[in-house]
Amino acid sequence: MRRSFALVALSLIALAAWPCSALLGAQPAPAASRLSGRLEAALDSIRVENIKADIFFIASDELEGRDTPSPGQRIAARFLRSRLERLGFAPGAPSGYIYEYPLYLPRLDEAKSYARIALGKVISDLTLGVDYYIKAPASAAFEGSANVVFCGSSREKDMPKDLSGKWALCFDEGKVVSDRIKSLSEAGALGVLMAPAPGYSDKPYAERFGEELRRLRAADVSWPRDEARDKSAPVLWLAPSAAERLAPELYGEGAKRNPKLGLELAASFAHARVLAGDNGSVQCENVCGFWPGSDPKLRDEVIVLSAHYDHVGWRGRTREIHNGADDNGSGTTTLLAVAEALATHGPLRRSVLLMWVSGEEKGLFGSKAWTEKPWLPGEGRAVCNLNIDMVGRNAPDKLLITPTAKRAEYNGLTKLAEDLAPLEGFPKLESCDSYWDRSDHANFARNLKIPVAFLFSDVHQDYHQPGDDPEKIDYDKVRRVSRLVMRMLAGLQEDKLKL
Repeated sequence: MRRSFALVALSLIALAAWPCSALLGAQPAPAASRLSGRLEAALDSIRVENIKADIFFIASDELEGRDTPSPGQRIAARFLRSRLERLGFAPGAPSGYIYEYPLYLPRLDEAKSYARIALGKVISDLTLGVDYYIKAPASAAFEGSANVVFCGSSREKDMPKDLSGKWALCFDEGKVVSDRIKSLSEAGALGVLMAPAPGYSDKPYAERFGEELRRLRAADVSWPRDEARDKSAPVLWLAPSAAERLAPELYGEGAKRNPKLGLELAASFAHARVLAGDNGSVQCENVCGFWPGSDPKLRDEVIVLSAHYDHVGWRGRTREIHNGADDNGSGTTTLLAVAEALATHGPLRRSVLLMWVSGEEKGLFGSKAWTEKPWLPGEGRAVCNLNIDMVGRNAPDKLLITPTAKRAEYNGLTKLAEDLAPLEGFPKLESCDSYWDRSDHANFARNLKIPVAFLFSDVHQDYHQPGDDPEKIDYDKVRRVSRLVMRMLAGLQEDKLKL
């Protein structure tokens, strides 16, 4: 009897401790409670060890600073793409996870380019940097062979009657007059050859054009050029030895003292100028992963999270690798941590696009390309942008934001960040309004006219220096920024966005 009584007593105690909902048939918890539980699990999935592992890869020497464009950057893009695929994100670009856009690269492909003189049966191949020079950046791709017409000095005002389809040769007197080159081009010259005038006393071409040659070989990308600008004739500077082979009528023994304007030389000249990539056009890559929303009415409203994953590559006279662990390995891995958190959480009511952009260090090119030609699955439209850049250094509680209340663009995104930041150890968000135009959020605001916010923890002594390495990152700070971003996403799920 005593044993039976004890069992009954224990059963009554257990029943009293059991929630009433269980006694009434285990009714499901309210939606708000379920969301809170999922959010907590999502926040817990953001871990220092994962962030550290990712930054040590993104900012490794093997990726050589992730310059735009570069093999190291392509590896980084494929690393990001594989993570998105593993976590179950949908492709966020027209043909997959990679959003391609073109940039202009006026870097000469020396192996495919040439300059050549033909005098009778004698063919002379010229060497760039020895026999001839080109000013940087190289003009558009070109190939042409023609006879050569003497056009006087570089300061000459008169013009031969017929230059159509011919090379124009001018005496270089040490100062090239751009108007002269323009007029020769407008007169139909195939191209312009500048050669030292008799008695030339300026710097030797090797010295005069040495820096130009270095710049030509290291030319950087720029926004695609207006095709009209590329129709001008190419210009080459011939060293004295090359000039003598091309025009014995004007140089050496027996040369004409006062050559006639319009004199057609016996030699012909051929030149091919091939640019890097697809003749100067290179395809660069943003990486985009789409997390579809669950609410039939709200899923077409897309929250865009962005961070640039490029850095500056090799730099300086010693050509050191700039790994960019903070700039912007920290922002890159923040988005990766948020991707992990979203996979843990499951769908939000609104859709989310994670976008890692390239070309930020060159002029915000990746975000410019996307915001000028945005693409989202289905009927999706971007409703706001949160951009993250350099959040892994300086004081643990230091985090900046723009726009603040001092700017007309101050919005609900900033207010939400200000409200939530103390929960992650950032008591007061400081201002980085002076950086309003300096990172990718600027293009979202300018081109799409949507509310934006920018999280940033300021520059430091290793900004754009080879010392921006993974060992110096405050990984717990990156973790807390990632949690703040996830909290902001959860806070942007009300029926009406307060932006």
